[in-house]
Amino acid sequence: MDFQNDSFMNNEEANITAKRTFRESWNQANRAQLHAWQLDRLNKLLSDVLANNDFYRQRYQRQRIELASLDELGQLPLMSKTDWISDEVSGVAKHHSYASDHYRRYHRTSGTRGRPMVILDTQSDWQWWIDTWQYVLDACQITRNDRVLMAFSFGPFIGFWSAHDACLHRQCMVIPSGGMSSEARIDLILASEPTVLFCTPSYAIHLGQLAESIGKGLKNSSIRCVFVAGEPGGSVPSVRNAIHELYGAKVMDHAGATEIGPWGFGSIDGKALHVIESEFIAEYLPVESGSSSQNDSSLRELVLTSLGRTGAPVIRYRTGDLVRPRWAQDPAEAQDWGTMFVRLEQGILGRLDGMIVVRGVNIFPSSIEAIVREYPSIGEYRLVLSKSGALDELHLEIEDREDCQNSLANTLQSRLQLRVAVNPVALGSLPRLEGKSRRIVDLR
Repeated sequence: MDFQNDSFMNNEEANITAKRTFRESWNQANRAQLHAWQLDRLNKLLSDVLANNDFYRQRYQRQRIELASLDELGQLPLMSKTDWISDEVSGVAKHHSYASDHYRRYHRTSGTRGRPMVILDTQSDWQWWIDTWQYVLDACQITRNDRVLMAFSFGPFIGFWSAHDACLHRQCMVIPSGGMSSEARIDLILASEPTVLFCTPSYAIHLGQLAESIGKGLKNSSIRCVFVAGEPGGSVPSVRNAIHELYGAKVMDHAGATEIGPWGFGSIDGKALHVIESEFIAEYLPVESGSSSQNDSSLRELVLTSLGRTGAPVIRYRTGDLVRPRWAQDPAEAQDWGTMFVRLEQGILGRLDGMIVVRGVNIFPSSIEAIVREYPSIGEYRLVLSKSGALDELHLEIEDREDCQNSLANTLQSRLQLRVAVNPVALGSLPRLEGKSRRIVDLR
């Protein structure tokens, strides 16, 4: 029996090592090799999808598609979440390939717009999730010696479950904290001594500030890395600095989505995201004139195709995320980055559908977040949109331990070219969420 266990462990270790070697090979490959790999994977995906998926067969009106180059991908129609929303009570998205008994994982989108959408995964698709997550854990330098505390709930949110299983696959110790209050999580951190904390950027700031306020600051705790995901901010310098100051730890960003997969990891310098291009094809749509902040012509909408998920295929999906892509100009620059994958400067810069227009000025909430986080005394905040006669008004409510109201208002006006009324509110009065924060109240 002991021999059999040793044999199993040796095989498992060999499998992990082989997959790590495969991932590392892409950091040294060139763009031509990557594109050839993507095209081969894409054609295999299209073959499987058209054989099994009624949604895509009806969408494409073809029984067979084989592309000669990646340039031909643009001939296929774009998709969005509205194309997949089901009218059924179950909410299961319409683009699944198989009958329900083929699936083993049930997850839902966060439901930020309309009702939640259910996404299912087969066991093989879930393994693709776990394998793709390993790129992210590589970037975070997580090893089997790490102890990872997950500050997420145990609901149908996919981020916790995929990260949890990916870390277990890497043979880390995983410490769940679902259902716990923030105070209890602070005590758990001090007792269990995790080396890595997983949470959203806003919750990392809230937890760190709360710990300081109750005399249990985490700056000298066991945490060496704060891994953030679920909302923009992890690649924004002011947000990263705020987290670093609270924990004295490295900050690593990540991007993914229930309907897409774990598509991005933070850059070495912390100022960008890299798309995992061995598993995703990224396209970039120009943003219509007048719809981007300060008319920035370099902004693009990110479109993704997931290459390893056949049970719920994602082909040319409009994410709605605004990004600024950049490619390494030579092998030396790619070596400095640690990868040849495309780099998205400052991560996700905003949402195409989340833009606020106030008195003709286009503002992304992430721009306000970046400014607010330059003030360490501010904890939670909220944007309130209202009307004053025919004019729009933007109010920023802040929980402030000091008196930075006037300074913040002046900074906002200088940077955004818009007067924003800054109103201090009582500490602890604004809502806290361990998942994606919802900080916009539109009363117009």
